[in-house]
Formats: sequence, structure tokens, C-alpha cells
Amino acid sequence: MNHSLAALSVLLLAASCGTSDNSMKEMPATAPARENPFAEASTLYLGAPDFTKIHNGDFGPAMEEGMKKHLEEVKAIADSKEAPTFDNTIIALEKSGQELSRASKVFFNLVASNLNDSLQAVNTNMAPKLAAHSDAINLDPKLFARVKTLYDQRGSLGLDSVSTRLIERYYTQFVRAGALLNDADQKSLRALNKEESELSTLFSDNLLKEVNNAAVLVDDKAQLDGMTDADIEAAANAAKEKGYEGKWLITLRNTTIQPVLAEIKDRALRERIFTASINRGMLGNATDQKATVSRLAQLRAQRAKLLGFPNYAAYSLDDQMAKTPDAAVKLLTGMVPAALQNVKAEAAKLQAVIDKEKGGFTLAPWDWDFYAEKVRKAEYDLDESQIKPYFELDRVLHDGVFFAANRLYGISFKERTDLPTYLPEVRVFEVFAADGSTIGLIYADYYARDNKQGGAWMDSFQDQSDLLGEKPIVTQNMNIQKPAEGQPALLSFDEVTTMFHEFGHALHGVLSKQQYPFFTGTNVPRDFVEFPSQFNENWAMDPKVFANYAKNWKTGEPMPKALVDKIKKSSKFNQGFTTTEYLAAALLDLQWHMLPADAPLQDVPKFGKAALANYGLDLPMVLPRYRSCYFSHIWGGGYGAGYYAYMWSEVLEADAFQWFKEHGGMTRDNGMHYRETILSTGGSKDAGQLYRDFRGRDPEVGPLLEKRGLK
Repeated sequence: MNHSLAALSVLLLAASCGTSDNSMKEMPATAPARENPFAEASTLYLGAPDFTKIHNGDFGPAMEEGMKKHLEEVKAIADSKEAPTFDNTIIALEKSGQELSRASKVFFNLVASNLNDSLQAVNTNMAPKLAAHSDAINLDPKLFARVKTLYDQRGSLGLDSVSTRLIERYYTQFVRAGALLNDADQKSLRALNKEESELSTLFSDNLLKEVNNAAVLVDDKAQLDGMTDADIEAAANAAKEKGYEGKWLITLRNTTIQPVLAEIKDRALRERIFTASINRGMLGNATDQKATVSRLAQLRAQRAKLLGFPNYAAYSLDDQMAKTPDAAVKLLTGMVPAALQNVKAEAAKLQAVIDKEKGGFTLAPWDWDFYAEKVRKAEYDLDESQIKPYFELDRVLHDGVFFAANRLYGISFKERTDLPTYLPEVRVFEVFAADGSTIGLIYADYYARDNKQGGAWMDSFQDQSDLLGEKPIVTQNMNIQKPAEGQPALLSFDEVTTMFHEFGHALHGVLSKQQYPFFTGTNVPRDFVEFPSQFNENWAMDPKVFANYAKNWKTGEPMPKALVDKIKKSSKFNQGFTTTEYLAAALLDLQWHMLPADAPLQDVPKFGKAALANYGLDLPMVLPRYRSCYFSHIWGGGYGAGYYAYMWSEVLEADAFQWFKEHGGMTRDNGMHYRETILSTGGSKDAGQLYRDFRGRDPEVGPLLEKRGLK
């Protein structure tokens, strides 16, 4: 989110979380007025948030005041008697809303990572107000008239290409927000936007409640056979924190398949965990999501129709690299046959193991990971417990993630302990250029909490902008299980890859070098934004990088070559399953958002089943990575009609990494070429042109198919 008008849509993406203790000072939303800590820029280093002065009760009043001042600033632009110029209209809009941005960026970061009752109440209250605020600006006829005048004259203003593009993007944003609609349709649009913001917030609020409510309580430790001692201890601690002394609590992640299913030998417990996972949001209780999901899909379709599109997917993708739903569907369905062929072969292998062990049952979804792990051990002699001791969190971060960034881009990192954070476990790192000058800050929050949204993500407290004289302050969040006291945090290789992935987003933000807030960092099309993050995953297995961080946490000995080779050989293992569950979720998302405006409210379970059957993906043993009622990406996370973007971006990253291999791999020259053409450029050019600037041509899908073993 940045200070510009473009930030308004981002403000509406309220994050999902639950409630818990918070190290920030608790203060009810109705507390007496006090000094607004966001009225001026923070005096801390680079403008870092001063969490010693921020109370939970500050956010509501601060955002209300921020919206008021923002509207005053915009009104002054719209009401100006001077003829519109680039400076008095576009640049003025870019500089507007700074107080609102300061407050909202900290607020939404905390809603996602460290929610409590006070913040949740503010979030619910503010969502419709922020939607109305966005509409008040985007649907201001006098303001739009000034922007349109500049848009019509853009070729004769003598501006550089980036400034001209800025005018074009502002004009497009206003039009997509409804600026060309008549008064009656704008009134309808405002009502749809208000209801959608309320329901998206409700979905996000209920989502984590469902995750926590669905946690599986285990009475008998024997049922946990197969789990590591550390994981069993963590489950005991989780149960104790909830008041279940002497029991064990299996907490859920937001995906369909739960990681613990690969370990637990007790089939009945595996089924309990899987059933709890897939039934979230569909139990008919107070947090049931079916009505919310169905109405959100209908609202979006109705909004798209008002704006001149046949469905929401067409509206959404019109402003993305893909351009049309057909292009996204073509990419995804083109991979379905190979994925299904692989998944059937994988299922046959798993069933063979079950039969060999005289299991006497047919492979079920809750069996897949458990028997896949057996096949992996048999075929590749690789056990997750063998490799975890070589992936200690701090070593992966410093000697892996930071090391790779230094080799490629010449940047270095130093931990800062003098800047306040919202929790003691949050860490701050200063980022330096090769000449020793400061680039920005990174806040790292790696451990799971029950008041933290699931998954992993990057965000920012402040975006880079030469116009505003601001350096980037980005955030990193994961949900790594916090180890017991005195124990190291040992990661799975998936978690190692995720750390590299999120740091790819961080690099996109921290290495931005843009004049205008509108174009800074990750302000790019959604189906391009995952490209730098997925590309950065490749360095996790680069021989130089891997050898630098994959060392035994006790002895410091490097991982034996034989074990490294096993990881490499197993990289394409289970890709049929992984690809199929992703494709099912991505196509389910598109089906929801390809509904026309006159479609009735849908029966959510029936719709989901039919949508998957439409593509031959209604499989008994492989469910979508996310089912409709816990699909946080699309109902509360800004990825509506956009979950396909991960695969679209993966085409880019696989093709880009192929370029690196063709040009000598991990070298500073290659890294700087990528930095200058992709990481520093933000949205200052069309995404397709950015890629062509880097690669010299459009992307090709071949490297991705080879990478996934689907060629």
C-alpha cells in the first residue's frame, strides 16, 4: 500500500485473524481521545513505526482523521480554479493521503499478524467506511474531469514515458472504479462495494475462528505415533494454552491437506484431522461461510455487469497480464491431462504400498501424504526427519536467504535491536547497498500464533518513493512452529523454500527505485507479482547457496552429498498431486467468478463439485488445495479470479531461471540485470514489456513443464 490514490483498493483487503494477547498496549476503541501517533511521520529511523507510542485504540480515530484529511486534500485538487496540469493534479494525488496510509499500513499488518478483540472491532467498523472513502474519491466527477483532460492531452504534455503511463493508469483506475457510470449506476455501485467490504471482512473474521475451532484435541498420546518428539511437545503446549492440560492439540493450517497427515500412523486420527479441515465453514454454525461465499460471488458479478463486463473474472483479468479468463483457463486446463496422468500413477503406487502391508482399504485423501512419505522413503531413501537438522532457521536466513541476495545484488544485512516492534519475537534488519548506504528495513515475524492469519506473506509499513523521499520498510511473515524453550527452530524443506519465496517479494519491495508511489515495489499486476517470489525459490537449491546454509545445527557439518542428491532427485516427486490440487483450486476460483450477474445464489457444495467435474478434477482422493468456504485468497485476500496467478507467474519464473542457467547462473552481472529490469522497476512499464526487457522475448511454458516433470 502506498500514499497514492492507488492505495485505496488495498486498504479494503482486511486480513483474517483471531484473538489473543498482544504486546501492544490494550485500549478499547471508545477510549478518551489522545494524541494521534500517525498525525506526523514517525521520528524513528527511516520513519519506522514507533510501537512504544501506538495503542490499539489509536487506529480507529487515526484512520477517521486520515480519511477526513485525505478528502480535504482531494477536494482542493478537484475544486482548483487552475487548469489541470500534471503537477497540480496527478502529482498532488500522489502526495495525498499520507496520514491515512501511515495508520492503515500499521493497522492491517497487525490485523494479519497479531489480532486482538479491539483491532477486530475496528476492522469490522472501518471496512465499509474505507469502501465509501474510496468511492468518494474515485466517483468524484470534478476530479475525474481533471484526470480525463490530462489523459486526452497526454501526448502533447512533453512528459517522459513513466509520467505519461502514470496519467494513463490513473485514468484507467477511475474508469474501472465507475467514473463513467451515470448517477443511478454509481449509487448502485457504492451499495455493492459497501456490502462486499462488509462480507469480505466477515469472511476473514470467521476464517480464523473456524481454523481454531476445528483444531483436533487428542486424549491418547499413543495416537500421535509417528510425530516427532518436538511436534508432540508443541501439541501438548498448544493444548495446555487452551486449558487442556495433559492432552494434545493438533492445530490446522489454512490448506485442505494438513502437514501432520504425513506423520501420524493412526488412520482414524488422520481421518478426524482431514474431516475437520475440509468441513471448515460448512457446519451450519455461527461461523458458517456458505451464505457469505455465495453472496460475495453474486455481488462481484453484479458489480462487473455495471462496469460493462460479462462477469467478474472478465473485469478482473482485463487489467492483468492474462487479459481474459479464457487465457487463464487455457493455461490451467492445458496442464490438466499431464497432471491427471501423473496423479493416477502416483495413486497406484500408494495403493500398492497399502496392499503390500495388507491394509485392506482403498486409498483415501487422508492417506495420501502418509503413504506418499513411505514411497518417498522407499524410492529416494529420504525422510523429512533426516533433513530438518540441517535447516535451522537463523542459518537458513543469514547463510541462505541473505547470502543469495548478497551474491546476486550486492546487498547486505544487519540486525537492529534498537527499533521497537509489536512483539519481542519480531526482528528488524537494515538493508545496505554495496556502497554501504542504507536501502531500507525488513521486519521479520516468523513464528505461528493463534491470532495470526495462516500461510506466509510480505507487506510493508512504508513503500519506497523518491517523490516522497521515503525508503522501503517491508515485512515478512510465516507460520513456523515455535520450538520449545531451548530448542532450535528446525525447518522442513518446504518451509525453507517458503522463506526464499517471501524474500523474493521483500526484494521486490526493498529494491524498488521509483519516483511515484503508484508504481513502487509490488504495485504490479497480480499475475506478475508472484514472479519475483517464485523466482527467488530457485536459489534455495543452488549448489553455492545450499552448501552455505544446509549445515547440522549441532555440529555445523554440511549436509552429506548423498542426502543432498536425494533431495534433488525427489524434487519432482508427488508433483501430480501437488499440481492437481492447485489446478482444482485455481479453476474453482475462476468458475465462481465467471458466474453472470443474473445467476441465483449458489448451493456452495454442489457448485464446487460441479465446477471441478467440469474440468475432470472431481477426484475422490485429491481435493482442491482450498475449498470454497476456507479459500482465503479469493474471498478475503484480494485474489478473486486471480488464484491462477501463481501458475501464470511460475511460467515466468521457470523461463527466467532458464535464462540464468544459459548465462552462467548466479553471478553479480546476471543478478544486476534482473534487478534493473524487474525488481527496481515496479509497475512503471507494462508487465509484458518488463519481462521482455529482461528476457529479450515473451515467456515460454516449456521450462515449467520440465521443472514439474509434466513434459
